[in-house]
This record gives sequence, C-alpha cells and structure tokens, in this order.
Amino acid sequence: MGRYIIRRLIQAIPVLLGSTFLIYLTVFALPGDPIASLAGEKRTDPTVVAILREQYHLNDPFFLQYWYYIKGVFVGDFGTTFAKVEVSDLIAGKFQVTINLAMTALILEAIIGVGLGLWAALRRGQAIDSAILASTLILISVPTLVTGFVLQLLLGVQLKTSTGFDFFPVAGVYDGWRSYLVPGFVLAGVSIAYLTRLTRTSLAETLRADFVRTAVAKGLPRRRVVGRHALRNALIPLVTYLGADLGTLMGGAVITESIFNIPGIGQELFRSVYERQQPVVVGIVTLLVLVYILANLFVDLLYAVLDPRIRYE
Repeated sequence: MGRYIIRRLIQAIPVLLGSTFLIYLTVFALPGDPIASLAGEKRTDPTVVAILREQYHLNDPFFLQYWYYIKGVFVGDFGTTFAKVEVSDLIAGKFQVTINLAMTALILEAIIGVGLGLWAALRRGQAIDSAILASTLILISVPTLVTGFVLQLLLGVQLKTSTGFDFFPVAGVYDGWRSYLVPGFVLAGVSIAYLTRLTRTSLAETLRADFVRTAVAKGLPRRRVVGRHALRNALIPLVTYLGADLGTLMGGAVITESIFNIPGIGQELFRSVYERQQPVVVGIVTLLVLVYILANLFVDLLYAVLDPRIRYE
C-alpha cells in the first residue's frame, strides 16, 4: 500500500506540471499589461513600471517566468500578487469557505443521488421510477444560474417573509452550516441528477447478477441482499464519480458563489482573471489540481475497502 501511494504521488507530478503550464500559458496570453491595470485610468510613472516589471520577471521569456513560479510551488510558495500580498495568505480563508461549500454539495449529492437512485432501481418501471428520471432530466436541463436565483427567491426571501423564520439563510456564510445548504444544493444540482441515474443503472445491473440471485434463493432478507451484497458491489463506480466530482464542484463554484455572494476562491478567481493577477489565477488552479489529485488517490484506496479482491501490491 505504501509503495502504491508513493507511485501515485510521483505520477501526479507530470499532471501538476502540465496543468499549471497550460493555465500559466493561458494567463500569459491575455492581452493588456497587468502593471498598468493596477493604476486604473491614472498615468503610471515609467520608472515605477520598469521596477515592477523587473521585480515580477515580466520582462523575462515565458518559460523563465514559469520556471520561477513552479520552483516556488514545490517549496510551498505560490508567489505574491502585484500588490505585494502573499497568494497563499490571500486564498487561505477563501479556500476554507469554498471547501465548506464543496463538501456540503458533495454530501447532499451523495445522500440525495444515491438515495433516489436506490429507490428508482428497486422500483424500476413503476411510476416513481419515471418521476425520478423526469426530475433528474429537469435538473440537468435547467441552468445553474436559473436554479440559484429561483431557490434564493423562494427559500431565502418568500419563505422567510411568510413564516418569519430564516430556515435557509442565503445572505452570507457567517450564519452557520445552514447557510451552505441552498448554495450547496444549487452547486450539486446537475451532479445529483447524474449520480441518481448512475446509481439506478449500476444497482439495477447488480441486482440481476448471479450472486444476488443466489443470495435471494438462500432466503436472505431483502434488506440484507440489497444493502450488503448488491449496493456494496455497485458502489465502486459511484465512489469514482464522487471523487472526481469534488474537484469539479470546487472549480465550478464561481457562478454559485456569485449568486449567493459567497467570498470563496470562485469569486477571487473571477476577479483575478479580470485584473490579470497571474500569480493568483495560477495559484488557485494549482490548489484545485492538488485537491483533485488527492481526492482521486483517496478514492483508489477506498476500492480495496469496497472490494477485498482489489490489491495494490
């Protein structure tokens, strides 16, 4: 197991290098001068501009700039902004907000998606199955922007006005865990639909397997057959999807954080792209890549727990 983890971490290095190189190349190709954007419409002293460009290696070739950045990443230094603020300090608090939002979305996705998929698989062909499939199709079809504003209006405004109690506060992230419920559901909406369909298909195929039929023939209770035999074997593709989706949820939080005014890394990423803050953009993307790599490593290790036949040595 230890050798497998080390091997996977070594394999992650080219992924990290490739992803940071591509995003650095994309940011580098954006038009405009990041130093000039700091002054806005005011005229900047050419001497100051020259000093800043030299300090941040903006006069160097692209590959040399990238080398300076990636060399710092491997020692834990994500660079500094053009306003002399450490990138790691800038995104530290915002990252915690986004990880809270993403984990809330992931938990809601797992509970609702697996639950609805299980329900639909056990009642395949019935009216409830058709209703669940139709509901997931609506979730996939409606844009996140529309879902977010509608739920914000219904749950955050009208429900509070009619009952006098704020069941689902959506005004900020400082009201406790309930503040993340509605944004988390909006963020995970499409993923819930896909996970529901994946659970339904995977479990329905497993229920038709020979070992499940044997368990039923032996007279085992239906709850034990479904929970211990069928569902456990159907979990591997579901866990794979959830692990990969964590990075997607964090990267896709830009729209959700904008709708609910959540000060996470999504808003910071949007602002940094607009202001051409290259170190911040690449630093956030690098952090998201690391989260994605670690999540997939954790999922791989869970395979051995779900299926004892899987070995890593």
